[in-house]
Amino acid sequence: MSPNLIELHNASFGYDTQPVLQHVSLSVERGEFTVLVGPNGAGKTTLLRGVLGLIPVLSGRVVYHFDRKASPPGYVPQRDSLDSIFPLSAMEVVLMGTYAKLPPLWPVGRAGRQRAAQCLEQVGLATMGKRPFWTLSGGQRQRVLIARALAAEPEVLFLDEPTAGVDHEAETAIAALITELNRTHGLTVMLVTHHLDRIRSSVHSTILVDDGVATRRRLDVQSAP
Repeated sequence: MSPNLIELHNASFGYDTQPVLQHVSLSVERGEFTVLVGPNGAGKTTLLRGVLGLIPVLSGRVVYHFDRKASPPGYVPQRDSLDSIFPLSAMEVVLMGTYAKLPPLWPVGRAGRQRAAQCLEQVGLATMGKRPFWTLSGGQRQRVLIARALAAEPEVLFLDEPTAGVDHEAETAIAALITELNRTHGLTVMLVTHHLDRIRSSVHSTILVDDGVATRRRLDVQSAP
């Protein structure tokens, strides 16, 4: 088994055939906590979406050393398209994450509901399942969306600025949750953030995205207390 979960080989990503990032060659190891950093508009989200397969590879290739059908990547986008006014409970939002492993129009069974309940518990919201999603605080909503991503039973979790727009207390709780998912549960994490200093002790590597290129740098990680 390859120690790398994902490999990029001379890959270029962009929109409408116009590249934003070019000739990216790097790898993400199994169990690694990788953070994408760089100026606004440099292409961090583009790289994340390209690795996820949400936008096409313009040239080069992306290689996955895991079964994307059996274990779909978990994804928490920067601005979720879920309308917070839509009358869904927190549990119903998390259940959406189980759909990735179901045939089209297949109902969620008991196992899927148990999985969703476990994911809510995992993010510290076990008692919030029946609460309307729109009534939750910004930090609680983000944790529900992380639970939704976990419901797909991913090997890798992609998060695009999951603490944007939340208060400091919620940001601290979300950062601690992501660190626990990586350290305790061995989940590979790829995170876009502007606040590296707050999680530096947990991060294994950074990918600096700037001026059309992406450069990976390994960090020394402190031991967990």
